[in-house]
Amino acid sequence: MDKRQFLKTSSLIGIGSLLSLPGISKLIESVSNITPDVLAKDEDVWEALRKNYKLNPEYINLENGYYCIQPEEILEAYIKHIRDVNYQGAYYMRTVQFENKNKMVAKLSELAGCEKDELIITRNTTESLDMIIAGMNWKEGDEAIMAEQDYGAMLDMFSQVSNRYGVINKIISIPNHPKSDEEIVELYANAITANTKLLMVCHMINITGQILPIRKICDMARSKGVLVMVDGAHAFAHIQFKLPELNCDFYGCSLHKWLSVPIGAGFLYVKKENISKVWPLFAESGRKEDDILRLNHTGTTPVHTDLAIANAIDFYNKIGGQKKEARLRYLQNYWTDKVREIPNIIINTPTDKMRSCAIANVGIKNMKPALLAETLFIKYKIYTVAIDTKTVKGCRITPNVFTTTNELDELVKALIEIAK
Repeated sequence: MDKRQFLKTSSLIGIGSLLSLPGISKLIESVSNITPDVLAKDEDVWEALRKNYKLNPEYINLENGYYCIQPEEILEAYIKHIRDVNYQGAYYMRTVQFENKNKMVAKLSELAGCEKDELIITRNTTESLDMIIAGMNWKEGDEAIMAEQDYGAMLDMFSQVSNRYGVINKIISIPNHPKSDEEIVELYANAITANTKLLMVCHMINITGQILPIRKICDMARSKGVLVMVDGAHAFAHIQFKLPELNCDFYGCSLHKWLSVPIGAGFLYVKKENISKVWPLFAESGRKEDDILRLNHTGTTPVHTDLAIANAIDFYNKIGGQKKEARLRYLQNYWTDKVREIPNIIINTPTDKMRSCAIANVGIKNMKPALLAETLFIKYKIYTVAIDTKTVKGCRITPNVFTTTNELDELVKALIEIAK
């Protein structure tokens, strides 16, 4: 069945009101002969997929970077998991809890391309990466390298480590519009000395959406004997990669972002050879030094959220990672291409289309980001988030697969009017 016939049939029998996983599978199958880049521009297909989401009609949500709304398919499964765990009570927690968690880890590891004994489920990126920062065996005079564009929670933990152990933090700045990968790699390389112990780098900078050349940075650091920790909060299930391809030592992410898992799930990847180098956040006894589960003792956790990871991965796989990435990149460039040359509009995201995906940042000359965000919401009913730092001043714009080009046209119209 081709796309046109599928959409016609689904409308007649009511599937169009809410696409189930089988419905999504049939929809994607109907366009299997279309390349991701071409499919990215097919509004009919993405409009059909949009019907799996219950969206607030009072505003256009362009702040999906903090937390991605779950499609109804995942939400209903999540509610069922809550009911099931509540129904079984302590019996569930003392019997099948750990078996089910291991199944979720196995499914996540397969998606990430790593071994399951190198990955644990956490609550978010902050927990994952702060565990590494605080857990390193620091000595006075050790050095750590990071960027001022890195996430504040991790910078705060590095500051605490500095105050506690005498670690020297070396902070570089990433240009919003780099000339090449080598320019970025060189910034990190020039900061490394014989005392450098850990380098932190964002896979995708959260305030601008810029994708950094992780493999090149990791290869450079490894050649100098420096460990690399990657903040992948916005990259996992957003852009295509497998963890071994990055050659990093540690990787943390939040699954409630681009994988659309309910709030309260993330993961931490630790290359097997580095597990024994990290002190657990909470003490765990009876495990070998190279057992990653010694880093995963955080007390009672929301196990129903863990169970929803499988549902989220199934949904993601039905759409297809390449198709999703192509659509997200198309949506971002759809609106940024229309305003990049408009007077007084400043785009803080690289022009090179492969240096970003869904996320971009836009500012108006001589206008505070908070006022821009307020104006977009109050006057135009467009919800964004203001970013006001030394290097980036604007609003982060983050569409999702359910965002339409008509909604982005509203954003473009608003920005042009405000810029005047």
